[in-house]
Amino acid sequence: MNPRMMLATTARVLGQLRHDHRSVALILVVPALLLTAVYFLFENETLPPGFPRTFDRVGLMMLAIFPFVVMFLVTSITMLRERTSGTLERLLTTPIHKADLLFGYALAFSIMAALQSLVATAVAYWVFGLDIKGGPGLVVMIAVINAVLGVALGLLCSAFARTEFQAVQFMPVVVVPQILLCGLFVARDRMNDVLEAISNVLPLTFSVDALQEIAGNAEATSAMWQDAAVMVGIVLVVLVLASLTLRRRTS
Repeated sequence: MNPRMMLATTARVLGQLRHDHRSVALILVVPALLLTAVYFLFENETLPPGFPRTFDRVGLMMLAIFPFVVMFLVTSITMLRERTSGTLERLLTTPIHKADLLFGYALAFSIMAALQSLVATAVAYWVFGLDIKGGPGLVVMIAVINAVLGVALGLLCSAFARTEFQAVQFMPVVVVPQILLCGLFVARDRMNDVLEAISNVLPLTFSVDALQEIAGNAEATSAMWQDAAVMVGIVLVVLVLASLTLRRRTS
């Protein structure tokens, strides 16, 4: 890898995003709006004194899931446009390495993912009063890693799609099963053996586990750091796989 070429790719992608107001709005605003909808879903619930709000549990998990979904969509479609427009083919005729290209894209969208997570977490804490034991800094960290995971998976899946519609079709295959099996709706130890085994290796599961550790502990735990490290490892592996599947083709 050449750091200069990677950073040049990052700058180019960020420059393109700066002029794409719809994508910027999708990245920065939509997760906060969805979180707002989740808050008002539980606004009128009646709870015994001292009983935690449902929003404090569900809203915390949405801080990881919404950025993951949004960044997967934006990244996969953007990368596919680069291929179908011929930009990718032209870039691959230059001395730039495929890893420089992929990691440059990942860095650019990771910066946007960090901004997205900061906005969504700020809304959760300071607008809707999210109340958990852990601090917002750890929540932002896990949310950013999760968003970058969406970026990495989006880059990988874009290699197997020929149209934007096909890129969106990867949602039910890659994203939805993770949301269903991550432990958000049903505790993993209450699933049947097959689903629990699948859940234990899905990336989003580690994110949910890390957030649960943050919610229940005032200080960062070793289990939380372990889950975060596994997620970072998965992101790097997926990015390497994405660079290996990147082909010079426009159709």
